[in-house]
Amino acid sequence: MTLSKQFLSFSVIGVIGFAVDVGVLYLMRHLGLDLYSARVISFLTAASVTWLGNRVYTFKSQPGGNKKLTGEWATYLLAMTQGGLANYATYALLITYIPFFAQHIWMAVAGGTGTGLLINFFLARRVLFNQSS
Repeated sequence: MTLSKQFLSFSVIGVIGFAVDVGVLYLMRHLGLDLYSARVISFLTAASVTWLGNRVYTFKSQPGGNKKLTGEWATYLLAMTQGGLANYATYALLITYIPFFAQHIWMAVAGGTGTGLLINFFLARRVLFNQSS
């Protein structure tokens, strides 16, 4: 798969992850969690969904080169930490300092997601799925 097709696929999987992120965030808010704690849970859930989607579709794992699934999942979450921190920081800044985003939290999630997209793509591609060409 070419780099541009991988990025498009990664982005489509990201849209699915975004929907999961927002859905879980609203569920956690409905259950009484604050905006910050709820986002940690929603982000981890979405990251797990995107790991699976990217593993199966975007960066189809090479036969014989797979780590144990739980190890690969943990490595993915660790690799996504940099993009995840940028994502969460953007989200937190938006909901903390701009009241509009605290009222429309899905838009703050979108802002955070956009911030982390490129960081996460190149980390997933190079670090976890070992694709440099």
